[in-house]
Amino acid sequence: MKTLLIFPPQWMPVSPHFALPTLLGQFEGTDYNASVMDLNIDFYNKILTSDYVKKSLDMGIKLLPLLKQSIQKYFVKGKKLEEYSFVQRNEIAKASMIDNLLKANGQNLKTVATIIDKSVEVLKSKEHYYNPKLFTSAVNNVNTALEICSMPYYPTRIGFTSYSNELLTLDYECIKYYVFDKTTNIFKQYFESVLDKIKAENAQYIGISINSSSQIVAGLTLANMLKKETNAHINIGGNHFGRVTESLEKYPEFFELFCDSLLVEEGEIPVIELAKYINGEQEVEKVPNLMYLKDGKVQFNDKVEPKKLNELKTPSLDGYNLKAYFTPEIVMPFPASRGCYWRKCSFCDHDFGMYYNIKNIDKLVNEIKTYKTKYGINKFEFIDEAISPSYMEAMSKRFIEEKLDVEFFCDARLEDGFTKEVCELAVEAGLRMVLWGFESGSKKIMKLINKGINVDNRLKILKDAREAGIYNFAFIFFGFPAETKRNAMQTIKVICENTDIINSYGKSVFTMGKHTKLREAPSKYGVVGETKQVSEFSPTYEYTAKGMTKKELNEVINLCTERAYKAYGNALSFHLISREILFLYICKYGVDQVCDFKFKGTNTDGIQ
Repeated sequence: MKTLLIFPPQWMPVSPHFALPTLLGQFEGTDYNASVMDLNIDFYNKILTSDYVKKSLDMGIKLLPLLKQSIQKYFVKGKKLEEYSFVQRNEIAKASMIDNLLKANGQNLKTVATIIDKSVEVLKSKEHYYNPKLFTSAVNNVNTALEICSMPYYPTRIGFTSYSNELLTLDYECIKYYVFDKTTNIFKQYFESVLDKIKAENAQYIGISINSSSQIVAGLTLANMLKKETNAHINIGGNHFGRVTESLEKYPEFFELFCDSLLVEEGEIPVIELAKYINGEQEVEKVPNLMYLKDGKVQFNDKVEPKKLNELKTPSLDGYNLKAYFTPEIVMPFPASRGCYWRKCSFCDHDFGMYYNIKNIDKLVNEIKTYKTKYGINKFEFIDEAISPSYMEAMSKRFIEEKLDVEFFCDARLEDGFTKEVCELAVEAGLRMVLWGFESGSKKIMKLINKGINVDNRLKILKDAREAGIYNFAFIFFGFPAETKRNAMQTIKVICENTDIINSYGKSVFTMGKHTKLREAPSKYGVVGETKQVSEFSPTYEYTAKGMTKKELNEVINLCTERAYKAYGNALSFHLISREILFLYICKYGVDQVCDFKFKGTNTDGIQ
């Protein structure tokens, strides 16, 4: 029996997502021959060409007068946008966005359409990728080209790191509208172009991995097409829908339109059991973690505890074209553990559905050796929620003993166990950057989020890590329910006054996840009144807080950007768009040189 695993757009096209290599590895040695298609990277390569961009620009220009003519028939001055029909709202938004883009960019759009092939070449070329000015110029051109590609499909917008639509909410009817509406679905034409290639695989089992809201419209578009055009069993997996199973149970039509079944949580056991069912070897009720339609009702089978990492086969990149990605060197996402060893932070639900377990270092080393010898990969991103100091020490000693000659980065908690000696050992083993969960400069907020670290020792750990040769990246966030403006200013202060040991930062706005501990006792953390799910298929909740107003929160975020820019200068890290790219630059030039590099004046030479 043939199985085909598909990764749909949109995901940042710089490396394979780890989900499908993991599943592909589990099929090795079974009777269910499996292969993978990364349609995300194929999509980006198809649209980021001069021909495609020029055609999109021409379509957008020709569409504008037709839209204005249509809008004139129903437009009423002073009428609010939400008072128009949904179709009319999309037309108004599309016309406005095309008009604004053409007025703001003018001739530059035509220039980008002409040179986009050169810009893509820069992102894939080792010779040009590590030239900061050429790189940032290429990224700017790529983002402009993707904006042009989006014009005919506004308000849908595709970016290098994002998919967005200002009118899309994660409610069933809204999602369905954008899946079936050709005027806003940027993916449909692409899927039609690869449909014959998919069908030629003759797969009896097709799995589509939807891990983020950015993949929902594309993933469901493809699922619907394959459900109509093939006889295969269409299964949806991935992280997103497993967080909203209660909503899925209300919509039998979801299974009629998009899939025969849906798998939730870790899939290594269920995908093989589902293959057995499709091959006629067992009843559907025996497949764990499975949702499906039976007699018009949504059924949900019992869950199974997933395999430990030590029990899994090595993830496979067989069939991947690693040269297709927009990078000269693959940074492979890779886990040393699954879940979180602390698992008590009130604000976090990243490890929902996971059972914490650690990979044996023997297995870890052997898998890394496989990636090096079989695929030529020697750079890794450990995607653990956090690597503990003790594991980092043991892992580093083994890497050094084995002379692995790899470079890597990871997430970690600011634990006292990260001594200077441990950090120096890790750097010798290949550690180049750590993404630290700094979170807040306010002791009040740190206590409420229950981070479980010695808050007073954080700066010492960062100083030791920096002196050991580690690039320190700090995660911070604003908008925790009880956070006041004064608390937020403490975060800005500590970031801006410690640029010598906090080399870069990433800020975000707090969102209340459906499965956070905060939701169990919201009033304890500053939530006033009831919490309400944002939308049916969203894993986040709305609430009213004691802390900052939305206006104050926006002011704080803008102030953070403004003051950090002054504190760090026009730093290279602000222009490298992703942590993987920042890591590659650190590997190329070293921590000190990356920290010291500042753009002067314009940050691009311009690709001609």
